[in-house]
Amino acid sequence: MSRTTADVRRRGLRPAGHTVLRGGRASFLVHRRTVVVAAVLAVLLACAVVAYLCVGESFVPPTEVVRVLLGRPSADELVVGTLRLPRLVVGLLAGAAFGVAGALVQTVARNPLASPDVIGVTHGAGAATVAALSFNAVAQDTLPYVSVAGGLAAALLVYLFAWRGRLRSSRFVLVGIGVSVALGSLTQLLLTKGDYLVAQQAKVWLTGSLNGRGYEEAGPLALVLLIGVPAALWAARAQRSASFDDDTATALGVPLDRVRLGLTVLGVVLASVATGAAGPVDFVALLAPQIARRLTRTAQTPLLSSALTGALVVVVADLLARRLFSPIELPVGVLTAAVGAPYLMWLIVRTRSRSGGTSS
Repeated sequence: MSRTTADVRRRGLRPAGHTVLRGGRASFLVHRRTVVVAAVLAVLLACAVVAYLCVGESFVPPTEVVRVLLGRPSADELVVGTLRLPRLVVGLLAGAAFGVAGALVQTVARNPLASPDVIGVTHGAGAATVAALSFNAVAQDTLPYVSVAGGLAAALLVYLFAWRGRLRSSRFVLVGIGVSVALGSLTQLLLTKGDYLVAQQAKVWLTGSLNGRGYEEAGPLALVLLIGVPAALWAARAQRSASFDDDTATALGVPLDRVRLGLTVLGVVLASVATGAAGPVDFVALLAPQIARRLTRTAQTPLLSSALTGALVVVVADLLARRLFSPIELPVGVLTAAVGAPYLMWLIVRTRSRSGGTSS
């Protein structure tokens, strides 16, 4: 093994489709297709951002949008900078957080069906938030923190029930689905027992909506994403070992349980904070990593492409939700669920057909 590694280093060999970037003593192996996909996604996201700021009750020319973004005086400052831009920022940050969270959870579970909204994280955040609203237990500006606490508590519950000397991916997903159902029932019970106006407010929040969101919600989410950058760099490296099966990891001496725990905690925190900021926008965390992985054709789910895909999905979905049935404005979670639910059913059927073919 060491001789082969030395030969590869000496001869400058590299896997197909990869490029070695060197800077001083450090060198990095870069997958070229992943870089191209990330660049294309970034361009598409930039176009979606401009379209989002242009389209609304009144159309704003792209030149005026650019002027506002550059901080120059414009007659459309109120519409673009005050009404649309804060909501857009929340959508971008929440979508990116959901995308990375979904990629991490799917890596740990080694299952494309796993995502924070499937294994109970967003349901835990939702149940905690609805409980706080129903009992008027906290102030409005502290609801995002309640959501984070609920998501972490749900993830801890799933982890404890799924742990049997080692974390098995199939048990992790099944326990998560069971916890999701239980928390969903608890949320509905709280809605029926609470005040009518509070229940209506909670129902809108539970669908996942960016209406009325602003920099107050974006601040904590941006802070968590900024702090999580070093953790995300570690996660990108740890993904490879986390995708090993238990026997392979044991043979290689990889502390698999600790790696999986770290990836799970990071994914849960990102999903919980995003849920606190924008509500449980369903299926973004499920869709984004799968789309990114199919575009890049890599063994591990690319985190940057997942973040860009998640942000793009949320921004485009919210734009359509605002204008598709104008003057009626739909919550963004309605559109993501309309796309994500059929995809989840297709994914389940596809997974079952593959397992059936293997067993035969």
